[in-house]
Amino acid sequence: MDFRKPLIMGVLNMTPDSFSDGGRYNAYPESRIAQLVRQGADIIDIGGESTGPNSKNVDLEEEGRRVRPAVDYACATKLVEKIPFSIDTYKAAMAEYALMRGFEIVNDVTAMRGDPNMLSVLLRHKPYVILMYAKDPTPRTTTAKVEYDDVVKTVKDFLKERIRILLDSGFPREKIIVDPGMGMFVSAEAKYSFELIERLDEIRALGFPVCVCASYKSFLGGLIEDRGPASVEWSLKAIKNGASIVRVHDVGDMKKAL
Repeated sequence: MDFRKPLIMGVLNMTPDSFSDGGRYNAYPESRIAQLVRQGADIIDIGGESTGPNSKNVDLEEEGRRVRPAVDYACATKLVEKIPFSIDTYKAAMAEYALMRGFEIVNDVTAMRGDPNMLSVLLRHKPYVILMYAKDPTPRTTTAKVEYDDVVKTVKDFLKERIRILLDSGFPREKIIVDPGMGMFVSAEAKYSFELIERLDEIRALGFPVCVCASYKSFLGGLIEDRGPASVEWSLKAIKNGASIVRVHDVGDMKKAL
């Protein structure tokens, strides 16, 4: 991927309970993929398990049942040869299924804490991997109002530790992407998400491309359906402050804004 220009990652949630679009695309994932391509997505991120507040554990069999139609469609139509596809999962077996079919990115919200086998899959395939900060050690995000003395330092220290595990194992440095987390992944206190975006240059100073997902997150305030403009605004601010990738639901609006 060419990180010299900002990249837009479009979201395809194959879930019934994602906070912003759960259940909307489950029956016809190919139409959502076509829409994202048409709107100008640089990357398409496909996931089958919500990890937001009040989400439930999904076993591998169910996650595969949800995700495989979208993965197989991207493979069968050779879209994976034209645009990078990302699998949003913390399960090693799900990641390997997608990687073997041409996916190029693993987006792991647990930063390899969710499955002890993830590291071996990453070392075997050497895809791009997105390591995300989350206050909770498990995929089930809480609504705790965590307080930080210095949220940026905490996030950086966490990411450094996860990066070190990869590098010490021989994983290629140029395939690592970091994500500071947003919203409830950081804290129910909205101020910390805003601060992370405002100080994103300090995260970028780690020396790795940064992915930010502010899209429709709770820290933006108001009703979910009214968060579109704020999603674009804070994604743009993230790019100005050093983000290489913005993960968004409204690819068309983001493309126009850029």
